[in-house]
Amino acid sequence: MSNELDTGFAHGMGVEPALRDWQTITLTEAEQLIDRYPQLGKLHKLSWHSPRPFSSAAIAVTDDGSVFIKRHHVSVRDVRGMLEEHHLIQHLHAHGAAVHPVWADVNGQTAHAIGQWTYELQPLAVGEDWYRDDVSWTPFHHVSHAFEAGRALASLHLAAEGYDAPARQPRPLISSFGIFASIDPAARLDRYIAQRPALARYLNGRSWQQDILLPLFPFHRQLYPLLSSLPPLWTHNDLHGSNMLWSGSGSDVRVTAILDFGLADRTNAMYDLATTIERNTIEWLRMDHPGDNGIVHYQQLDALLQGYHEVRPLSEAERKALPLMLPLVHAEYALSEIDYFEGIVHSQQNADLAYEEFLLGHAHWFHHQDGRDVLDYIHASLQKLPISH
Repeated sequence: MSNELDTGFAHGMGVEPALRDWQTITLTEAEQLIDRYPQLGKLHKLSWHSPRPFSSAAIAVTDDGSVFIKRHHVSVRDVRGMLEEHHLIQHLHAHGAAVHPVWADVNGQTAHAIGQWTYELQPLAVGEDWYRDDVSWTPFHHVSHAFEAGRALASLHLAAEGYDAPARQPRPLISSFGIFASIDPAARLDRYIAQRPALARYLNGRSWQQDILLPLFPFHRQLYPLLSSLPPLWTHNDLHGSNMLWSGSGSDVRVTAILDFGLADRTNAMYDLATTIERNTIEWLRMDHPGDNGIVHYQQLDALLQGYHEVRPLSEAERKALPLMLPLVHAEYALSEIDYFEGIVHSQQNADLAYEEFLLGHAHWFHHQDGRDVLDYIHASLQKLPISH
């Protein structure tokens, strides 16, 4: 058996490759997992290792074809945490969403604890992985991709309706929406931090209450009266180009599969749509260049909104809420990243980047002219969408 050469590097917090947080999956451990799936036959090789951070993933070639293996350290996802994702995926698949269910082994288990790791095994979804090597906050390759991503997200939201599992338990690396969904964000932020000792340790000695709440309170005050009109919904919370597979080209392009529900939680549809805008249409890694008109991809933003509205028309309350939601959607995930960097991989440098550049930098950007322009543009674009009756 052979293994594809791996460089030891993965995507980091910036545009440059970084050392991996976790070792790559080995042939020996892949064999241990695949032995639980006798229908796959013999493992031949690992043909690819994912460059994505926070977990390890690989494509394994077996007698029955290629399969996708993903592995988390138990401190990031235990079996119970992984099953939260699998149950959602099963519901979405049953209701027609473009997702592939995780395979169960001979004992009916989809999440597997082996040593210090938690594994899942999936069939390879059909489609082209055009964004496989793109780093975070990369714009779509073409405006048509943005339109189709909007349609795919809307279809996913329609499929998620009726899935009423409670919100996820406190875990690292989850994109939740509790602090700014509360009438009292300060109290909810205190509670969030108290549930995460590593995060509390990192914030000790910092003026975090002022740092976090001051730039975000104005958006919360306007958004909160609208939240009662936004029904709770289980959402993906990380839809970007590399979490989708594609077919066709030009006007014929389609999303064939949506991948990776690791950040999913019970939020609402506008939280997910705002996150998709944040992930794909604003190049945050270029935000150190003020006045760079290329940082926001307005045509793609328009196309994303149009594609979404075509499948799931936005209500009046949703149109008002979306631009107010955008400055808030990164906050809890940024805190979750700090918790991960401080408490699990012990990277002071990355924890500082997550706090200073991601959490605070993004929040303050929306108070500058470029950020205000984006919010005004979204508001104006939403008013131009046709009213559905």
